[in-house]
Amino acid sequence: MSNPVILQCAGLTKRYVQGDLNVEVLKGVDLSIAAGERVAIMGASGSGKSTLLHLLGGLEKPSAGSVVLDGADLNKIGAGKLSQLRNRALGFIYQFHHLLGEFTILENVAMPLLIGNQPIKLAKQQAAELLKRVGLGHRLAHKPGELSGGERQRAAVARALINKPKCVLADEPTGNLDSKTAEQIYQLMLELNRELQVSFLVVTHDPDLAARMDHVLYMEDGLIVSERSHHEQG
Repeated sequence: MSNPVILQCAGLTKRYVQGDLNVEVLKGVDLSIAAGERVAIMGASGSGKSTLLHLLGGLEKPSAGSVVLDGADLNKIGAGKLSQLRNRALGFIYQFHHLLGEFTILENVAMPLLIGNQPIKLAKQQAAELLKRVGLGHRLAHKPGELSGGERQRAAVARALINKPKCVLADEPTGNLDSKTAEQIYQLMLELNRELQVSFLVVTHDPDLAARMDHVLYMEDGLIVSERSHHEQG
């Protein structure tokens, strides 16, 4: 039996209009991601990859087309419902970790649970367990500025996964890391994908990371122009 679809879009279009300028960044993208599926999106800078990720994550509204996340049409729900759904169903990982500098790593990772009204003690306990799982059990009380780049990115992966989301959207998650640290992040993402059945949609320029995914979609000029599928590796 095939896995249920977690995230899909149809006819997704995004135009930016400013004065006489009318730029169509996405030109009608169709895409669907099943539970536990790993998909990479590749393409030249300016092909629309990050814009697509923002629209799929409900961070921006499309000019046309629809996004359905875990059965809910993002165009048809209010802002409050949308932010609850995003907090519950999605995790986000960026090239720059976006951890909050004034909070400890433990507090940063616990934050999505606290936003979801989890009791503080339980949230911190779950965050500590996941941080141990990503090799940061000895760093709980440290602030982001006291960690290496790789440690910060591992903490960002933990924060994205703390809510056991249905899908993680990652924008160049290894873009700032050396190859050894990048390899650790790949392995971590693959393990958590297998264990938790979390889907991953990853925008990347990194062919090594793309090769670990089930499917690679290539974008050009606001459209998905081709797709390559991999058999399960390793």
